[in-house]
Amino acid sequence: MIVEQSKQIIEEVGKAFIGKTDLVEKVLMTIYAGGHVLLEDCPGVGKTTLAMAFSKALGLQNKRIQFTPDTLPSDITGFTMYNRESNRFEYRDGAANCQLLLADEINRTSPKTQSALLEVMEEHTITVDGKTHALPTPFLCIATQNPLGSAGTQPLPESQLDRFMVCLSIGYPTLENQMKILNAQRYSNPLLDLHPVTDAGNIIEVQNYLASVRLADPVLKYAIRLCEATRVHPLVELGISPRGVAALVKMARANAVLRERNYVVPEDVQNVFLDVCAHRLVLRPQARVEGLTAREVLEETLTKVRPPRPEDR
Repeated sequence: MIVEQSKQIIEEVGKAFIGKTDLVEKVLMTIYAGGHVLLEDCPGVGKTTLAMAFSKALGLQNKRIQFTPDTLPSDITGFTMYNRESNRFEYRDGAANCQLLLADEINRTSPKTQSALLEVMEEHTITVDGKTHALPTPFLCIATQNPLGSAGTQPLPESQLDRFMVCLSIGYPTLENQMKILNAQRYSNPLLDLHPVTDAGNIIEVQNYLASVRLADPVLKYAIRLCEATRVHPLVELGISPRGVAALVKMARANAVLRERNYVVPEDVQNVFLDVCAHRLVLRPQARVEGLTAREVLEETLTKVRPPRPEDR
C-alpha cells in the first residue's frame, strides 16, 4: 500500500516538476520521516514549483509565506488583537497554522524572523503572549533558499539548520527535460492540474509505520559511528548533533520502506547520509583554504567507517 501510494504521489508531482525523480523521492521520504525539507539552489530551477507540487499532491492544508527583509515574526506565529465587540483579546493565526508550510526564500529575512520558526519546527507549537497553540498534524515545512552570496541573503543559524532533516539541491535540468518543461507550460500552469492523491490520515499512518521498521543494533551503531566520526574530524568545527543522528535513522527507515523492505540495511544509511548531514557541518577555516566542502568531508567519512558485515546484522 505504501509503495503504491508513493508511486502515485511521485507521478502526480512529476506532472509539474519534470525530471529529478530521485530528488522527489527524497522529499517524500523526509515527509514520511516527519521531517522538514530545505531546498537550496540558484533562482529559477524549480524549488518553489517542487514545494507547491507536493502541497497539491498530498492534500494537506497548506500556507505559503514569501520571506522578505520586512517580514515580521508575527507573520509566522500570529498575534493577539483586541476585539472591541467581545471586549477581549483574540488570537489571529499566522502562516505557520497549517499542515504544510511553504517558506519561500527563507534566507532573505532577518534572523529575528527566522528564529520564529525554531519552536514551530521542533515542537509543532506556537507560543504567543504566554499561551501555547498546537499546530495541526502532521506539520511539515518545505523551505527554499538561495545560495549564500546572492544579493540580500542572510545565513540561517546552525540551530535552525539543524531542524531541517535534509538539505537538497535541485541542479539544472537536462536539455530533454527543459524541452518538456517549456512544452508543459505552453498553454497553462501544470500546477493547476494537480490533484490530491492522499490525505493527512494516510501520511500519519505511514509516519507511525516507520517506527516498526526493524533496525538491527549493528546497523544503528554504524549510523552513530558515521556521525561521531564527523565530531573528531580535524577539519570540522561542529559535527553532527544527536538530533542529526535521529534524523539519519528516521531517513534510513523511510528509504527502506520505499525500497519495499521492513528492515534497514547499511545501504539505506549511506543513501541518505550526505543529504541529512552536509548542512549540519561547520568546517574549520583550514577546510575552506584547502577547498573542501561538507559533502566531500562526509564522502571521506563513508570510506573510513566500515559498515557491518551481513552475518553481523
